[in-house]
Amino acid sequence: MTRIEKKFAALKAEGKKAFVSYIMAGDPDLATSLELMKGLPGAGVDVIELGMPFTDPMADGPTIQLAGQRALEGGQTLQKTLDMAAAFRKGDDETPIVMMGYYNPIYSRGVDKFLADAKAAGVDGLIVVDLPPEEDEELCIPAQKAGLNFIRLATPTTDDRRLPKVLQNTSGFVYYVSITGITGAAAAEASDVGPEVARIKAATDLPIIVGFGIRSPETAKAIASVADGAVVGSAIVKMVEEKKPAAEILAFVKGLADGAHSA
Repeated sequence: MTRIEKKFAALKAEGKKAFVSYIMAGDPDLATSLELMKGLPGAGVDVIELGMPFTDPMADGPTIQLAGQRALEGGQTLQKTLDMAAAFRKGDDETPIVMMGYYNPIYSRGVDKFLADAKAAGVDGLIVVDLPPEEDEELCIPAQKAGLNFIRLATPTTDDRRLPKVLQNTSGFVYYVSITGITGAAAAEASDVGPEVARIKAATDLPIIVGFGIRSPETAKAIASVADGAVVGSAIVKMVEEKKPAAEILAFVKGLADGAHSA
């Protein structure tokens, strides 16, 4: 079992929903983002999504786009993001790390080298937004063989004909995108999300975690109550952009985590 699978099994045994948080590696600088990352488990985060900054993040709204730009301007690279995961692992061997981003930096590094390095750094899973199931031979299947979960996105436009294709090589969990559009745009509504989660659950035993458009403990609770957990990214990244101190950001994250865990 990967750390991701162990974490969800443990949460299920406790009857708890998951809280997943996203931060951009290297935003606003490497030291600050590593400090924040190290504080996330203590704030109640069950799985950390670590953003790989990229110049053309097509699924992301302005908040995460700008975070990626700040990180790149500050000298963040894929190697430094892997180093950040490895540094985190020295003090925490349990919290799963999912690297999230786009295929170009991985392709440039070389898939085999990237997977070996990610595994060595203590990374547990990948979300690569711009690789559809038709390209599974490219990264998804090699990642699974290397012992990394490959987590796929399902969306409101993933119909019943498309869904089996999306699920076929997915592992760890399914990330359901609650809105049609980019990160940080509209607000997620549990009444819309619930039936969609139920539809996906009928097709897979994997946990369904819902993200996009969650900004408050109340929404985190409402969304987690109709799914297996909630993901928050833009609302946390926005606080980094506003130069809020780490303690304040982590207090906000704890509120979100408490909301999801109380569902």
